[in-house]
Amino acid sequence: MILRWSVRKGANHVSIFCFLGLFALVSSTLFKQHQSVFQQDSHDLERPTVDSNIEETDLVHTEHELPSNLANDIHQTPLQPAEGLLSRHDGMSSPPPEISSYSALLDALDVMQSQYYRIWPGTWTTAIDWTAAVMGTQVSATLLAITDFLNHDSKATPSARCIDNQEIQRRENTINQYFTQIASFYHAENAFSLRSQAYDDMLWVVLGWLESIKFIDHHSKLYYPAQSPQDQSSTTENVNNSMWYAQQFIPQFAHRARIFYDLAAKGWDTSLCNGGMIWNPYLAPYKNAITNQLFIAASVNMYLYFPGDDNPSPFTFDLAKAHDSHYLAAAINAYDWLKSSNMTNTLGLYTDGFHISALSKPNSSLEDRECDLRDEQVYTYNQGVILSGLRGLYTATANRSYLEDGHQLIRNVIAASGWAHRNSEDPWIRYRWRGLGRGGVMEEACDASGSCSQNGQTFKGIWWLHFTVFCQPIQAEEGNGGGGDGEEAALLHRASCHSYGDWVKWNAKAAWATRDHERRFGEWWGTHRWWPEPVSSGQGTDYRNEGVPDDEMWRGDRGGSASPGYHDHAAYPPLPPLSPSPSPSSSESKREEAPTTQDPNIRGRGRTVETQSGGLAVVRALYRWEMWYGGS
Repeated sequence: MILRWSVRKGANHVSIFCFLGLFALVSSTLFKQHQSVFQQDSHDLERPTVDSNIEETDLVHTEHELPSNLANDIHQTPLQPAEGLLSRHDGMSSPPPEISSYSALLDALDVMQSQYYRIWPGTWTTAIDWTAAVMGTQVSATLLAITDFLNHDSKATPSARCIDNQEIQRRENTINQYFTQIASFYHAENAFSLRSQAYDDMLWVVLGWLESIKFIDHHSKLYYPAQSPQDQSSTTENVNNSMWYAQQFIPQFAHRARIFYDLAAKGWDTSLCNGGMIWNPYLAPYKNAITNQLFIAASVNMYLYFPGDDNPSPFTFDLAKAHDSHYLAAAINAYDWLKSSNMTNTLGLYTDGFHISALSKPNSSLEDRECDLRDEQVYTYNQGVILSGLRGLYTATANRSYLEDGHQLIRNVIAASGWAHRNSEDPWIRYRWRGLGRGGVMEEACDASGSCSQNGQTFKGIWWLHFTVFCQPIQAEEGNGGGGDGEEAALLHRASCHSYGDWVKWNAKAAWATRDHERRFGEWWGTHRWWPEPVSSGQGTDYRNEGVPDDEMWRGDRGGSASPGYHDHAAYPPLPPLSPSPSPSSSESKREEAPTTQDPNIRGRGRTVETQSGGLAVVRALYRWEMWYGGS
């Protein structure tokens, strides 16, 4: 590996490579131009266009063959506000400087950790228990992206071999700095309280520590390859020196993931609705999308990445082995139940979940206890977590239908963001609410009114986290070893994810435009000169932002609050709207957009660690897309 080679051999041994590298760099400059990803490229690759009216369930088919080196051609291009979006509200007289997606990723992570994470308690002090678990997952996923960049950067051109020891140390120090914060969070996480909270809260913990294990394994394989068997048999000191220090944390991370998975698995219930996870054991039975999606994702990730656990604490557990088939069986069974549950609406989006009306009727039989009262509320994260679960199920089974289901859901989300209407000259059409946004920008329904709670502010970042996991290219070891149907599925998956690029860029630019003087991302990415009326995400109950209703349907005959560690997290009271929307007129198509100079993202809870994590996630999605699919 180049980075390790340069450390061991020294700068005197790489002069010939430096010369070749500089020659290659000059030649590349003369014959190739990298233009902004937010400008029209003259050399833009032909690629499928995302069609908001796509109805077929198959993967995108394309007649041209994608270049084999597409993923190795990274275009580091500047972020600028998207056309039609209000650039910034913080009073800056000059536009923000151009910045590459990788630099933007580092900046977003730096702000999140320097402004919201505190070393002495080892956590994000303004986060609540479950959002803190998500913050940890976002940081680990970002470190995974950074380590891939460093590995790619060292091999991209011959000139990269000229990286000196000081630069190598600086890069490794960046990784170690943020990983140390994750390791500290292990001890700061409110694990005792989380054990008595809702099942979805427990499953966020599982996904967080499995993501950390994935990062440790990946970074270790890239930069700290195992010694040969002969070296390993020499001395313990040599073996220890061959390992990255972070590997010592894997057993405790795995143990926590296992404890919380086993606790959450108790929520699987077959007495109601013939299956499905119950959301909260302290409230009336409610089988919602997020808890079931989390169980699917956690189960398949336990199968793929859990390294085993021989620690019996604290409940005298039996030994747990890696790649245990019961985890995979649980994921497959749970997805089969979710897919047949009728939990999606006419837009193809997941609604929030099901109540069981028979529970309020005396002497009801088991046959009557079906999921029959669907709550129509739609949240962004209910469309996201399932994506990483589907990607994991394909990795584990090579069943192409999981990829097809995931791509269909992504297309439904893109359509519900108003992507097809983003260029309409009529603002009433362009900025009309489409189900999950408007003008091509993803929104939570509470964004425009500034009424999102701590829960709602976290949701978009969760969607982009799991979208990015889903769209990673299929490796040779997946899908029957890359042969037969697996090879075809890999090519179609690649073409499909490649086709989402313009929409990913559009949303990254929209999020980037909400940053304030302190470089903090705002909650509402859809800010623009057209001020819309508040929107509704359906006819359901917005309990994630307004709190759980105090009625029998939600709380059952218990009537009280949930567990000691559970909180409703009702919305922070919103401030008054910035300005009223203009009323319709006969000349709608020629109407001027109403300008506003106020910052809509200071209302309600304002900018928080949760809104910062959303910006971090969408910028990471753009960077990953550029690395994997060319960024042209």
